[in-house]
Amino acid sequence: MEYTANSGIWGTMFGVPFVVADNFLKLATGEQLKVLLYLLRCSGRPCSDEEIARNTGVSPSEAADAVLFWQQVNVIAPQGTVPEMKQIIQSPQPVRTEASAVQESIPQKQNEVVPQRRKQTFTPSEISGMMKGSPDIAALFKAAEGTFGKLTYNQQNSIIWMYDYLGLKKEVILVLLGYCSEIEKTNPGYVEKIACSWAENDINTLNAAQNEVERMRTAKEFTKVIMKMFEMEKSPTPKQTEFITSWKTAGFTPELIKLAYENTLDNINKLSFDYINKILLSWRNSGYTTPQQVKDAEAAYRKGNSSSRRGKSSEPDVEKYKVVINKF
Repeated sequence: MEYTANSGIWGTMFGVPFVVADNFLKLATGEQLKVLLYLLRCSGRPCSDEEIARNTGVSPSEAADAVLFWQQVNVIAPQGTVPEMKQIIQSPQPVRTEASAVQESIPQKQNEVVPQRRKQTFTPSEISGMMKGSPDIAALFKAAEGTFGKLTYNQQNSIIWMYDYLGLKKEVILVLLGYCSEIEKTNPGYVEKIACSWAENDINTLNAAQNEVERMRTAKEFTKVIMKMFEMEKSPTPKQTEFITSWKTAGFTPELIKLAYENTLDNINKLSFDYINKILLSWRNSGYTTPQQVKDAEAAYRKGNSSSRRGKSSEPDVEKYKVVINKF
């Protein structure tokens, strides 16, 4: 089947660099092409991410990613203009990056992983060259697309960085991508944060990665239980997350944490992770590991207090009781 453009509307057409059709119809995503067409239509007029999003149907973050993509390949300049044609990348070529050359020049112990925190961004042409020159990267991309769908430009960069510069093995990266897809957090920044942690802690075998994912799943479920118990509508802050993690590590049960939470509300009438933590630590130091043990201690104190106040009111000294139980 042949296709012909409607020449009757040429008077209202705008130009598209030939390199886009020659080199990027396969590499660019539909969102990236839509953003480029809109920018070219605007004839160099500055456009915000929000404006592009409204007129193309992509999200503002996707619009920003797409603009970065076309800037990386010199199809558009930072100001939105089309650079000189001699500056535009003509065809994908395998590359040997500066970072690779530096890494090769540094003597390393056998199998030593040296994580690099500075992320290098590759152009689409460089990525294409790497895919052709590295069966491992090509296989990684193919497997990752089975998890994420069609990879974005940023996701491609992220995967290469994790493999080449963090030194994570293919199977480890795929386990990580699978977990991030499972919890619906596929943003490259989130994935890379976990990848850095794994590289630093030498989580670089299939078994170690699977064990770490299981630990993260369990921690996430524990956090959900605490959030529901505390009636939290927003995710915990980093400091609150530290408390939750320490409670799980210490072996405090949700039932015991709930009792400490209730005591906190009774005492100060607000949610305070620090206050709850002090109660839990005081109970542990007193040897109380279950709510029943705490309640038995309360009952014993009340009984002893009542016996020692013969001839006086049988009502115990509540404030003294709180000090004895919580040991503040």
